[in-house]
Amino acid sequence: MPKHEQSYWGGVVKSMGLVFGDIGTSPIYTLSVIFALTKPTPDNIYGILSLIVWTLFILVTVEYAWLAMSLGRKGEGGTIVLKEILVRLLKGGRSMGFIGLLSFVGVSLLLGDGVITPAISILSAVEGLELIPATANLSQAGVIAIAATIAVILFIFQSKGTDKVAGAFGPLMVLWFSALTLSGMIAIGGHPEVLKSISPWYAIKFFLDNGMSGFFVLSEVILCATGGEALYADMGHLGRKPIVRAWYFVFVALVINYLGQGAFLLEHQHEKNTLFAMIQGQSQILYIPFLLLTILATVIASQALISGVFSIIYQGITTRIMPLMKVDYTSSHLKSQIYIGSVNWTLMVAVLFIMLLFKKSENLAAAYGLAVTGSMTITGIMMTIIFANTTKKWKVPIAIAVTLIDFVFLIANLNKLPHGGYWSLILASIPFLTILLWTKGQRALYKALKPLDSETFLLSYEQIYAKKRTIPGVGLFFTREWAVVPPYVVHCIIRSNIIYERNVFISIIRTDEPFGVSYKLTENRGPGLDSFEIFAGYMEVIDIETLLKKNDINEKVIFYGVEDITTNNPIWKIFNAIKKLSPNFVQFNQLPASKLQGVLTRVEM
Repeated sequence: MPKHEQSYWGGVVKSMGLVFGDIGTSPIYTLSVIFALTKPTPDNIYGILSLIVWTLFILVTVEYAWLAMSLGRKGEGGTIVLKEILVRLLKGGRSMGFIGLLSFVGVSLLLGDGVITPAISILSAVEGLELIPATANLSQAGVIAIAATIAVILFIFQSKGTDKVAGAFGPLMVLWFSALTLSGMIAIGGHPEVLKSISPWYAIKFFLDNGMSGFFVLSEVILCATGGEALYADMGHLGRKPIVRAWYFVFVALVINYLGQGAFLLEHQHEKNTLFAMIQGQSQILYIPFLLLTILATVIASQALISGVFSIIYQGITTRIMPLMKVDYTSSHLKSQIYIGSVNWTLMVAVLFIMLLFKKSENLAAAYGLAVTGSMTITGIMMTIIFANTTKKWKVPIAIAVTLIDFVFLIANLNKLPHGGYWSLILASIPFLTILLWTKGQRALYKALKPLDSETFLLSYEQIYAKKRTIPGVGLFFTREWAVVPPYVVHCIIRSNIIYERNVFISIIRTDEPFGVSYKLTENRGPGLDSFEIFAGYMEVIDIETLLKKNDINEKVIFYGVEDITTNNPIWKIFNAIKKLSPNFVQFNQLPASKLQGVLTRVEM
């Protein structure tokens, strides 16, 4: 049995803590935001509740739980996985460029989302303090200060690893969803007629009554489904079954709570913070414990998102679409527990900036949703292409229908652009431009380096080796692949005659599977020349030293290439700056510093 196929309930509880924080905290602000813009008449309340129920069903249950989660590689999910599946299916061709671009946009939108989600979740939770008499006069600046403090503490804790506290996340989120269900049931008890809004007819009637303005309400309705994409993106942490099982419980809890909030609004149309006002109306004594639970739930939601951002960036680094960054592994037994300092602090600054810029959660909601709908639409398009090229062709019509609905939500969200929605595009453009620059720059650099083919190299190598002026011991040379010899190796061996008794060309080849490590030692490629190839999945953390020892390679020195780029092109100047700031290949793979020898190659781009 795989390690994440734990007991039925164990899997469900863990999933609630790791996957459903974001979507689970949406009830804090969704209805408050919608009814700040739409009059809470009974007809509108029924219509919007119906829209919420069906949005959750179509965009989360059908698109992610049923369709996307049936597409995994070794249990991993997410945009990069969809891209890797398509690379195999389409085998090159023109459409590959389009798929590559789509996946870059999808990844960038998700990363931009990683800034807005913690900001809106924590701010909306802290705003619940306004309903407590002791803190009723708290200024907006006070609310922002408390929310910012919580965010800063959260980011400081990242480097310690969440492994130790993650055990508490599940039970706390179970408590949160139980509280949502219970409060929703109590409210529905007072107005059971609200249950009729489960019928899709009320959603249709809402559009018929409100016309164009009803269509634009979709841009706020989508707030109920933000975080739905986490079901698929986090599939690798826990496996498909526990997440899907947990989603059914979460779905019921969310629907009951939204219906309860609707029932409460039928009587209290002037309340601003619907969820908090409903809880306060039900029990004064339990309000403060509920508020504390809300803040904890939003912290857990933000935590899950930050871990997700680290995972996406790590996949990006190993699939060579992003620059190398220093990665720390915070858990000895959980591969997914990684910490990337540079990303952590950049995220923190961005979250604080967004909090200060928007000040209130309802203002932030105006910017939120564009990235989510964009990312959902891209997932829909990629899934449709995959189903059309496999034996699951019967799923194509369903995937097309879901993608069209995603697209309708995306169009509705475009009206958010002037109201701050452009910030989600600005945030997404930073990783997007980095990816484009890095992938194009790497290609251009590779061409400019003019590597040698192995046959030409061997002619000169064999002549030098025959002179028997070798250095005792083993010299290790990093190359991208055995058959292509980089200029620094030519410089070392051919021009400088640095030749060891045993020379090993080592290359790391990332496979298009998430996990798995294998290796191949080929001896006598030439006299005293071996090649050692490591094949590793793009989520794998490789211990190179251990693999070398296993194969009796006790290197004396490890050579690697360092490029010194000279260019007049402003774009390549930026590429060069990023390259200088990022750790080099050997630092990323944590090789012993005492054995390392960098060899400089001048390159003109």
